[in-house]
Amino acid sequence: MKRIIIFIFAFLFLISCKEDYQPREINTINVKEYPIDSVSIRAIYAINEFEVMYAGSNGTIGYFSDVETSKLKPMVLDIKYQDSIRPNFRSIASNGKAVFALSIANPALLYRIFDGKATLQYTENHEKVFYDALQFFDDNLHGIAVGDPTENCASILLTSDGGNTWHKIPCSKLPVFDEGEAFFAASNTNIKTIGSSVWIASGGNKARILKSDNFGDTWQVIETPIVQGSGPQGIYSIDFVDNKNGIAIGGDYSKPLENKANKAITKDGGLTWTLVADNQTPNYKSCVQYVPNTNGKEVFAVGKTGISYSNNGGLTWVNVSKEAYYSIQFVDRNIAWLSGNNKLGKLILK
Repeated sequence: MKRIIIFIFAFLFLISCKEDYQPREINTINVKEYPIDSVSIRAIYAINEFEVMYAGSNGTIGYFSDVETSKLKPMVLDIKYQDSIRPNFRSIASNGKAVFALSIANPALLYRIFDGKATLQYTENHEKVFYDALQFFDDNLHGIAVGDPTENCASILLTSDGGNTWHKIPCSKLPVFDEGEAFFAASNTNIKTIGSSVWIASGGNKARILKSDNFGDTWQVIETPIVQGSGPQGIYSIDFVDNKNGIAIGGDYSKPLENKANKAITKDGGLTWTLVADNQTPNYKSCVQYVPNTNGKEVFAVGKTGISYSNNGGLTWVNVSKEAYYSIQFVDRNIAWLSGNNKLGKLILK
C-alpha cells in the first residue's frame, strides 16, 4: 500500500509540474545566418544543435556544421539525372540510418543519401507530377510522401521497409479531390506523423486535412475553416504536439500581408478546427512548429513575411523578426535550424 501511495503522489507531482509550466516571453530574437550560394532551401533535417542537412534547388543536397570539431565536413551533392536534369528538391527526411530527398516536378526522383552518396530509389514520370513533402513515422520503417493529383486524388507514396522500396497508393483507396485542390511545397511541413497516425494539409480550391491512423492504409478527409477557393490559398504547414492537439497555418501566398482565416487549432486529433488570431498577427506563413518540451504552449511560425511567436498555443502572437525564412525545425526547446533563399539560419533561445 505504501508503494502505491508513493506512486500516486509521484504521478500527481509530474502532472502538476506539467500544468505549471510557464511559457517564455519572447519579443525579439537573433538568428545567426550562414550563406549558401545559389540555392533556395525549403527543406531541412536538423541532426543536432551543430549539424543540419538540407535539400534545395539546382540539384543541391547538403550537409552543414557550424563547429570545427564535427566528424563530417560540409558537403554538397550536385545531383544530375541523366546528365542533364538538375532536380528541384523541397523534401528531406531521415529514418535514423539514411536521409531521403524527393524532387518536385516531372520526373519525380526520390534519393537515398548514405555515406556521402545518393542512390535513386523511386522514379515517377507524369506531366502532372509534383511532390511536396516527405516524412518518416516514429518506427523509422514506415514513410510517406505526398504530391499533387495526377488523377482525381492525392499522390501518396508509402514505404514500410525503411525506404528501400516505395509504392503509390491507388486512387481507389483515397478520398476524391476537388478540381484545383492540391498541396504546397513550401517547407516540407504539410505532413505530420505521430505513432501510426499521419495528417496531411491541402490548399487551393479546398483547404482540408487528410488523416490516417494506420500508416496510410485507410483515410478520412476533414474540412477546415482556413481560407480557400483559389490556387495560392490554403494550409501551408501543420504540426501536432500530441495525438489530440495541433495547429495549421497558411494564408494566401499572393497576398502575404493578409491575416484573415489563416490560422487554426484542433483539440480532437484534427477532426474539427477552430480559427485563432483571426485578422491578427501573423499574416501568411509557410511553416509552423511547436517548441519541444513546452506543453504545446510555445509555437514559432516563419515565412517570407518574417518570424512570429506564440506562448499560448497559437491564440495570440507577436512578430519577433522581419527576416524571411521558409522553414524552421527545432532540436530542443532552445535551438532551431532555419532555411531560406540562399541561406541557413540558427535560432538560439538561451
